[in-house]
Amino acid sequence: MDPNLQYWQSNGQSFLSRLRLWFQILDPSSVLSSQAEIEQARTLLQNQGHAQRNEKVANAWLLSLSSVHPDTGSVISPVFRSQAFLPISAPLVVASLLPHKGIKPALFWQFLLQTYCAGFNHANRNATATKDNKTSMKQSVLIVGTVAYSSIAGGLPQIILNRFRLIGAVAETFSRSLLPIPLTACLAAFSVMVVRSEEADNGIRVFDSNGNAVGVSKAAGSKAIKETALSRAALFGTTAAVPTLLLALLKRAEFVKRNPMIIAPVRHISTTIIFGLMIPVSFSLFPHFGKIKKEKLEEEFQSLDSNIELFYHRGL
Repeated sequence: MDPNLQYWQSNGQSFLSRLRLWFQILDPSSVLSSQAEIEQARTLLQNQGHAQRNEKVANAWLLSLSSVHPDTGSVISPVFRSQAFLPISAPLVVASLLPHKGIKPALFWQFLLQTYCAGFNHANRNATATKDNKTSMKQSVLIVGTVAYSSIAGGLPQIILNRFRLIGAVAETFSRSLLPIPLTACLAAFSVMVVRSEEADNGIRVFDSNGNAVGVSKAAGSKAIKETALSRAALFGTTAAVPTLLLALLKRAEFVKRNPMIIAPVRHISTTIIFGLMIPVSFSLFPHFGKIKKEKLEEEFQSLDSNIELFYHRGL
């Protein structure tokens, strides 16, 4: 088993421990670490990572967890590392939730956001699924289709306002404020489920309590996808909902009525803050090294002795 998965198995089984660890991993200062620095950290961990507990080893663990894929052992592209998720996607999220004046700006920002999210989901998936040229081609088509569909669906509120000329206050409130909340959450979950669908089709590797691989399971792959999709829906849905509720309350205040220009910066700042706070929370909702009962797996796993629970890499 990869050292990263061993670390998650021993240090990330409670929500609070995962949350504390993610706050450390998401430090953006390490996103530009070179491959040589990452390799040095991996070498240090292999030599003495479990034997010593000092600051140097702790920093090596954080760099390894944030930069190395636990299935392939390869270095993740800096753009798609977990600590780059906030600085790259936060401006895209803010721009995609703006009340645009036309359809083209709405589709443009949705396209950028959905493209990055699809790339992030693919780079941080469980990579143990069997691959061949046919499977890779299928995944490429699914990713392109996901980005195209999600971009158009994400611009739906603006399309409704522009094409159907809905100028009533109730209709505009629905399209501007209410519809984006469930729509954003659903599209985030949809992206995970489609981009990572090969995990359910081909299965992912499962481990016993000692970290030994015991087989490949489609049921574990489906569970990993569902958990990640739910966590992503919570992230984007909350980010869309809380600023909307906050603005609805602020608009009733006399100070805001006298200074309506304050609404825009409050929307931008609150969206960024909520998104930043929700990233470690959403990443921590489910264990990175998940558990699944043997009874929920395929028949081939039922004959295993004394393994009531098995483990799998959920991905991110």
